[in-house]
Amino acid sequence: VAMETVSLEHQIQSVQRHIAFLKKEQMELLHDLHLEILRLQKHCSELTHDLEMKELEARQQDVLDRELEEKCRAMEAQLQEKEKDNLELRKELKHKETLVAALRSSLRSKERRFLEELKRRSHRVTILDTELQKQTEAAAYLS
Repeated sequence: VAMETVSLEHQIQSVQRHIAFLKKEQMELLHDLHLEILRLQKHCSELTHDLEMKELEARQQDVLDRELEEKCRAMEAQLQEKEKDNLELRKELKHKETLVAALRSSLRSKERRFLEELKRRSHRVTILDTELQKQTEAAAYLS
């Protein structure tokens, strides 16, 4: 009986050592798991922060893109308006060039008539001057 008691006590001590060993292993495992959970939580927080920053950047880029698109549309509208104005100015320029050409032609015609009139009058003045000289000579002769 005494031998059985000693054997039982050894078995109990052996079981207790195994239990203590398993508790120690379990505590180390729980500690390692806790550290791994903290590391994963930190990594998850960093990834969440990165994702939020990328989403913020994407929203800001979308806002910038929309602003640029609006500016482009406004500039295109201004360009079309300027092209329309240019077309109207070209039409007006062609019309004025036509008027200038007509006025130049009219001016040349009037200049020719004026020069012809000037020649005619110059000829008339020469004839009258000649007559005046003759009358002056005749008057001088008679006096």
